[in-house]
Amino acid sequence: MKKEPRIIAKAALDEIIKKSRVHLYKPIQIAEILYRHRTIGDIDLSKLEEYRTKSKRWRDAISLPLLGRICTSSAKYQDNLFEENAIPPKILVILGSENVKTKGAVEAYIYSRFANKHTQLAAALEYCQNANPQNFDVKTFIDSFWNEPGLRRSIDKVYEIIVYSLFTTLVEAMHLQVKISITDDALPLLKEFEDFSKKVMCLDATNVIFAQNANVYRVGVTNAADRGLDMYSNWGPAIQIKHLTLDEELAKSIAEGVTSDKIIIVCKDADKRVIESILLQIGWGYKIQSVVTESDLVVWYDKALRGEYASQLSESLLKTLVEEISNEFPSVNEVPQVLAERHYETISDEFWKIEA
Repeated sequence: MKKEPRIIAKAALDEIIKKSRVHLYKPIQIAEILYRHRTIGDIDLSKLEEYRTKSKRWRDAISLPLLGRICTSSAKYQDNLFEENAIPPKILVILGSENVKTKGAVEAYIYSRFANKHTQLAAALEYCQNANPQNFDVKTFIDSFWNEPGLRRSIDKVYEIIVYSLFTTLVEAMHLQVKISITDDALPLLKEFEDFSKKVMCLDATNVIFAQNANVYRVGVTNAADRGLDMYSNWGPAIQIKHLTLDEELAKSIAEGVTSDKIIIVCKDADKRVIESILLQIGWGYKIQSVVTESDLVVWYDKALRGEYASQLSESLLKTLVEEISNEFPSVNEVPQVLAERHYETISDEFWKIEA
């Protein structure tokens, strides 16, 4: 029996929502295309070039007040939204027809699914924000994302935050410094390029040693294929967070995509041996400085929060954790004005309602 077109279109939309991370950039882009089509009517949904590029601006205009950020993924990844296995024009035409007929029910459906994900997120994050050094358990926090299907796609960002908060707390507490210096035999060359050395290396003929505090930095954005650099240090190693199973192609792309001579990989315990084996097989093992597992993180968090130096570390660690979470994930306490003005709560359609 042939499926009704709107059933096919809804299934395609649901799949995009399911695959999206908590920010839901791609579903929001679809919602804004449909909103433009319904309220202004200046685009033909069957003609992709009329909205392929423009719709990114429409999405960003609503993402900024809704999320406090805009999508920074590659153009290729963003355009995947309109491929045959996602939401091609023929599917958008069906969604657009439904949306006009129901006076915005498809838009309301997308933003209701967005709100549901953020309700789940709020519950998971509340645990962290209300925690103290005695009762916070990092494994419980990680598992709260693994155990909630709507949040699993954002587990990489959670790992990033957990790793960054611990690393930066320990680096600061240890008062680590990074120094660069020049040997005596290279002084003539330094003098010749002294303007260069001052601007680039903070060295000159009278100051041949430069020291600065050691730091860890979050890059802030990981692309959809999870191949990007997640964090880096100013003393050498780049840090790659892996929460998904690593295959040979992805392992090679990580090593080739990071120019640092040394890479620290953070992963689940079960993946450590596989990761090390694959990287050795493809000849990239020399680049791996170390592999940090989830068990390592659990032990280190326990020491920092309840160990001998907890009084020195615990408050700073939890504060950094909460701050990074607040920066990474949008507020879930109220509907932004830009959406409230559309009054989606007044739109009701049996087919496009969300089941409890």
